[in-house]
Amino acid sequence: MRSSSVRRVFIGLLATNAGVVAAKLLIGIASGSLAILGSALDSSVDALNNVLALIVVRVAAREPDEDHPYGHGKFETLGALGIVGFLAITCFELVRSAVNRLIESPGASQVTVTDVQLATLIATLGVNVLIAWYEHRRGVELGSELLMADATHTRADVILTAGVLVGVLVARQGWWWIDPAIAIVVTLVIASVAYRILVRTVPVLVDQRAVPTHDIQATAQAVPGVKSAYGIRSRGPSDLRYAEVTIAVDRRADVAAAHSIADAVEERLKSDLRLHEVTVHIEPC
Repeated sequence: MRSSSVRRVFIGLLATNAGVVAAKLLIGIASGSLAILGSALDSSVDALNNVLALIVVRVAAREPDEDHPYGHGKFETLGALGIVGFLAITCFELVRSAVNRLIESPGASQVTVTDVQLATLIATLGVNVLIAWYEHRRGVELGSELLMADATHTRADVILTAGVLVGVLVARQGWWWIDPAIAIVVTLVIASVAYRILVRTVPVLVDQRAVPTHDIQATAQAVPGVKSAYGIRSRGPSDLRYAEVTIAVDRRADVAAAHSIADAVEERLKSDLRLHEVTVHIEPC
């Protein structure tokens, strides 16, 4: 159900982003504006991300199997990391083009944007604002790392488009160097977005601790019959966290009583710490 909802969101986003890319690309080519072409390239990354997401979400929704006992959820996080790769390519291309434009003669960098083209750019800005708001809201509702990562990129696209609009207005006054300069600023913003996504996804991929150890220990030891809790591990994204803990129980407790305590620990950890799955090992002491 969750994966189907996420896929429906991405299908709608793909159609909308494709329209934004087409509009920016046509205006960029017609006007000769490097900044607008850079913005179109950035928006095309959004569309490519949507295609990637549709593939990744389908894979991530598969049930656990023999080769993937913890499920396929990390494929979604890996897809979010793939966004960083697309952004890196965008940054490289924009910097290269901007530097080449700056060393050209001023006459070769003429930018001419008509009022109709300017109005179209403003319209794409409004569309990007709505996309960013909707995508982030749905990402939070569905607990999707991929949707939230893509929403972060879309918010950056809003800033980029606004900057491009300012650059276009100034460039129309004859300041030829503004266009490539704005393109370089665009690159810096994209690099910042890529870094934020990287910081959020890498800890999940390398199985960084998902829940503070003392929180799991305190919660487990609060269950009657648990003498101590240790050997604690946790992993996973915020919406799909796993934990493993060993509890020490009275050695005189029979098997049924010990398992009852373990079940209570499992339920307490799931409810109090919002864990998806908990493995409890029992040791007599």
